[in-house]
Amino acid sequence: MNLSTALNNAMTGLTATSRGASVVSGNIANALTPGYAKRSLELTTSLISGNGVRTAGIIRHQDPVLTANRRATDADLAHHSAKSDFHTRFEGFVGTPEDPTSISNRLVGFESSLITATSLPDSVERLDQVARSGRDLAASLDRASEGLRQLRSDADRTIGAQIASLNQTLKDIEDLNARIPAIRHSGGDINAFLDQRQVLIDQVNELIPVNVVPRDIDRVSLYSDGGLILLEGKAAEFSFTTTGDTQPHMTVANGLLSGLEMNGNPVRTGGDTAQIRGGALAAQFEIRDQLAPKAQVQLDTVARDLVERFETPGLDPTLLATDPGLFTDAGNRLDPTAITGLASRISLNSSVDPDAGGDSWRLRAGLGAAAPNDPGDSSQLQAFSAILDSARPVVGALFGTGTMRAAEITEAMMSRVGANVHVADQRRSFATGAQQQMAQLEVEQGVDTDQELQRLMQIEQAYAANARLISVVDELMETLLRL
Repeated sequence: MNLSTALNNAMTGLTATSRGASVVSGNIANALTPGYAKRSLELTTSLISGNGVRTAGIIRHQDPVLTANRRATDADLAHHSAKSDFHTRFEGFVGTPEDPTSISNRLVGFESSLITATSLPDSVERLDQVARSGRDLAASLDRASEGLRQLRSDADRTIGAQIASLNQTLKDIEDLNARIPAIRHSGGDINAFLDQRQVLIDQVNELIPVNVVPRDIDRVSLYSDGGLILLEGKAAEFSFTTTGDTQPHMTVANGLLSGLEMNGNPVRTGGDTAQIRGGALAAQFEIRDQLAPKAQVQLDTVARDLVERFETPGLDPTLLATDPGLFTDAGNRLDPTAITGLASRISLNSSVDPDAGGDSWRLRAGLGAAAPNDPGDSSQLQAFSAILDSARPVVGALFGTGTMRAAEITEAMMSRVGANVHVADQRRSFATGAQQQMAQLEVEQGVDTDQELQRLMQIEQAYAANARLISVVDELMETLLRL
């Protein structure tokens, strides 16, 4: 080997080790950067002289199977987290058995006040307490229904925000698909753009689980698990109209709530054939169109039972067949054809509410009585108390096919709410564990800082060896020139 060949080998070696040090330092610096994939330097023999080395390129290491599995757990966690949050917040509105303001405890308080008033029917204070306890019971149903309505409205608004984000992210991926081949053809490094695209795909995947299909010249196509073509050359465009302030009677079927469309075509958002199943977006549609309406039916069933009990024929002889009972539908008698949203309209009959200008003595004399009856007559109060304790069938057999007392219906509703919270929390915990495990596996396949530091030490040794070779060649050249 002559001096020029040795010098060329050393110079190209210095260049390669310098580039290698840059790659290793980049790996270490971005070890925790989302979307970053480990890089390694690819070296080959110089094509010009046949001696020395040259940089053939920088290889980006990524396991597509591992990434796909991690994305599946990401979407699953987003889906179950949204549903768990809904169930937990709804339980907060309904209350728990330990909560003194829960619906069941309000009913217990109302029953207790009736029993107390029965023992001393001439006590104005006890009759007033019955009225206030009844008003608190109706108010607890109102608050739960209003809280549920807010949850449903939040889901509708969240869908609107997610659709806007989804459209923009898909457009950004489309732009990167066009930019990456151009950068590669110009000799630029596309790895940073590939990292950026991976982050964007992860964002789409959290909303709608995606399958990534590689295409030529480093482009990709995206498909949903339900078969939607999200990106094939051109990004799909989703459309959704935010209602914002939903009401219990609003549904997609009656046209009062917006469905989802992609490129002008309707998209199935619920059921086994949903085209966006899994992910955060499907969870919000499920909350708005399935979970919230089911919860509303439970509240309305409890409210209906209360109203119907006190409209029982013969319960209050002073009332006409068209008069509302102790609990009303916004002051009116119950309309069996308009039950939806009843829990938000139920109220205590104002004729017995002293805080609304009524007279609590009507609880003793009868709601339609013209004047107070015998102050010691507790028969009407006893009838009101007995009707709460009587077992009646539940309309629609929502909580079972048997007959149930008023307290048993509220307890059954709260039990179901609590069970939903428990199941949702379990599913979220499982999804969290699976996501953390897959994320850890991906990290282990990514940048290992210990290995990178070892590589950096080897690069430093190679750099020192090449530098020493250049120094030796320089000394030899000086010696030859002095001869």
